[in-house]
Amino acid sequence: MTADVIAIPRGSLHEQVALRLRQMLVEGRIPPGAKLNERQLCEALDCSRTPLREAIKRLAAEGLVELLPHRGAVAVSMDEQSVRDTFEVMAGLEALSGELAAKRITDEELAEIRAMHYEMLAAYTRQDLSAYYRLNARIHRAINAAAKNPVLSATYDRINARLQALRFRSNQDGAKWAAAMQEHEKMIEALARRDVAAMREVLASHLQNKLAVVLEQLEAARAPQRQGAR
Repeated sequence: MTADVIAIPRGSLHEQVALRLRQMLVEGRIPPGAKLNERQLCEALDCSRTPLREAIKRLAAEGLVELLPHRGAVAVSMDEQSVRDTFEVMAGLEALSGELAAKRITDEELAEIRAMHYEMLAAYTRQDLSAYYRLNARIHRAINAAAKNPVLSATYDRINARLQALRFRSNQDGAKWAAAMQEHEKMIEALARRDVAAMREVLASHLQNKLAVVLEQLEAARAPQRQGAR
């Protein structure tokens, strides 16, 4: 866990602490299964324990943190079957979001998504994975919002929270990152055409490709452990 102080701007302190802590969890600075050390986090985030504990409660509600008896708060960790099951549900939610967005998106919403896409392309060109992922997540949420179904949005947010760290790491392979960028180009084109079938297909395929990368990474992480056990 990094000990660098992350300056928090004035405003809603609880909101800002939750935002920065979420970023640390998603980007792997707090690895899956790690205990959240309140003293270290207060130093890193330059805050007191009260807003930190409020932030931890919020992230537990989102699914990024688990509150375990006798262990306290730990970063969520998923086994392979849980990963498969969650991605399977998320692929369906993404596909439905895309289908409904293609039917219901306004010109203003499309323009906003297109602008974020160009910002994301610039981050990709700089190879700034952190900025890229934040914009990527905003685009997916904007597509979901354009579907204009609050029940879908609430379900989407709850399931997606558990996958954020895995989705972030899936872009760390250069070739896979380039492929994901091309898929986003197809999303923008399908949205602009209001092509319901194409939008559903590209989003479902996008999630399936993410799952394949994540499973490869999980397998690669297990390989040294198996070798060490011989």
